[in-house]
Amino acid sequence: MEKHRSYCPVNLTMEVFGDKWSLVIIRDIMFEGKRYFRELMQSEEGIASNILTDRLVMLEQEGIISKADDPGHKQKNIYSLTLKGIDLLPIMVEIGNWSLKHKPVDLNKHKHAVKLVKGGMKLQGEVRKALIKDHLK
Repeated sequence: MEKHRSYCPVNLTMEVFGDKWSLVIIRDIMFEGKRYFRELMQSEEGIASNILTDRLVMLEQEGIISKADDPGHKQKNIYSLTLKGIDLLPIMVEIGNWSLKHKPVDLNKHKHAVKLVKGGMKLQGEVRKALIKDHLK
């Protein structure tokens, strides 16, 4: 059995996502369509390769992403969101909403965040369907 500091829902969530990089990786897979290690390395935040490797392993162990061999290139892996990962969509939108209200977001560069927030549950449902189609094959 896993050891947890407590079984409080917030604590359990923070044990998975309480680092600087996990949600950024999920963001890039979910909204930027990045599926390969090299693509994830090119995030504007500048993640180090060893940290990326560590977080991808953890996210896979948590069942949030899956890793598979790329059929088009034997030496590459392709990362996909699992249903557990796709279920993070409303949380990711709300985190974006909070930042739009309280942080200096570059609105020209991140119009998609505004669109997702304004689109509400209807747009989130459409994005969810697209993620399921793209990631759960």
